[in-house]
Amino acid sequence: MSDLRGLARPRETRPTAASTDTTPGWGPLAVVLTGTFVTFLDFFIVNVALPDISSDLTAAPSTLSLVVAGYGLTFAAGLITGGRLGDLYGRRRLFTIGLALFTVASAICGLAPSAGVLVVARVGQGAAASLLTPQVLAILGTVYDGERRGKAFAAYGLAMGIAGVLGQLLGGVLITADVADLGWRSIFLINLPVGAVALTLVGRVVPESRGPRAQLDLMGTVLGTVTVAALVLPLVEGREHDWPWWTWASLAAAPVSLVGFVAAQRRRHALGRAPLVDLDLFRARTFAIGSLAALAYALVPPSFFFVLALYLQQGRGYSALFSGVVFVAVGLGYFAAMMTAPRLAMRLGHGVLMLGAAVSAGGCLLLAATGRAGSSLDLTPGLALVGLGIGLVLVPLASTVLAGVDPRHAGAAAGVLSTAQQVGGAVGVALAGIVYFGEPSAVRAFVVSVLLIGGFALLACVLVAMLRPRSRAASH
Repeated sequence: MSDLRGLARPRETRPTAASTDTTPGWGPLAVVLTGTFVTFLDFFIVNVALPDISSDLTAAPSTLSLVVAGYGLTFAAGLITGGRLGDLYGRRRLFTIGLALFTVASAICGLAPSAGVLVVARVGQGAAASLLTPQVLAILGTVYDGERRGKAFAAYGLAMGIAGVLGQLLGGVLITADVADLGWRSIFLINLPVGAVALTLVGRVVPESRGPRAQLDLMGTVLGTVTVAALVLPLVEGREHDWPWWTWASLAAAPVSLVGFVAAQRRRHALGRAPLVDLDLFRARTFAIGSLAALAYALVPPSFFFVLALYLQQGRGYSALFSGVVFVAVGLGYFAAMMTAPRLAMRLGHGVLMLGAAVSAGGCLLLAATGRAGSSLDLTPGLALVGLGIGLVLVPLASTVLAGVDPRHAGAAAGVLSTAQQVGGAVGVALAGIVYFGEPSAVRAFVVSVLLIGGFALLACVLVAMLRPRSRAASH
């Protein structure tokens, strides 16, 4: 960290010379969204490869759980710190470092000789992802203004959604194709050429930006990381180990650590030092409630993909490739949302998020009604509706929540938003897993689980309703 401090210089919060003399093109957007796509893709794509990994590396179920959980835990725990590091030492620099580390970790995953090496490499992937991911929204927020910023944020939501929706299909195709006898290893090695191209371009097309010069809040970093880890770790590992005592102790410690984190941030601010997260961000009603709504809706997509993958492969006995084909129905709904969400957002404002959450809930209800059907075609309408709802929320979500955030704190705000989404995803998968594995049959497990996920979507709908501007009468 001392090396980074030595590189710190006072800079403008806006992009430097190369991009300020002309209207920025879409090159920066394309490059940074590459990082978004591969990091979110690797969160989802590994699920389809777990049976092959287990067979090839003789991995126990608990080890396979760590292959998934190791990535998600380090990803979620490091996002706020990663965002703040970008504010302090340069967002392009941290994006580049994160992408380089992610590419190296992907190579180690793809070449792993044992399950233990794979778990360590997945932890490294998650840590690298936590460095680069918050820089994406911060870079987009400083490079683009006005309508172009809205389009850039919408593209971010699109990339994130495509990675989740099509991850299952892409994983199935790669494993089935078995190019060069790589099998499951290809899902990690495919990141190498993608990362190499992005690393070649980032220094040429992405301008540097940062916040005011300050020292990193080490106490806040430790407390923030401990808080997220104490919440996420027992949720992702508890079910696998039948909820031992340490999971409950960890969950009980999370709110205590959170109180300590908030107190430390207030104390540092009162002393005139830069905190890890400026709590004044939460005085903006849109950011405060929007982050909470983002956390609530984040319960939906990962848990839905998790339950659907289990149901299709274990409940119906479909292959990984055919299960991926069924996922295309979700993708069709998502692409429909991509075409309509920007215009609906201009017309409805925050209302488009409510619409998307409500459509997601409706799709879950339809799936619960058709889950017992004999043909996978009967699931298509419900799957398409859920995909449409996910897209209507994710495409405009970032631009809504981050609207009006001071560019000096863009990285920290993006880190908070990304952390809310990752924590929500972990909670959602944990709750859906508890429900799914607690039912006696796969069909009943699917039906009950999608009803629960529909409830998550309705909760997000209620929170989004609180974003609607208060009337003048109410304000008096």
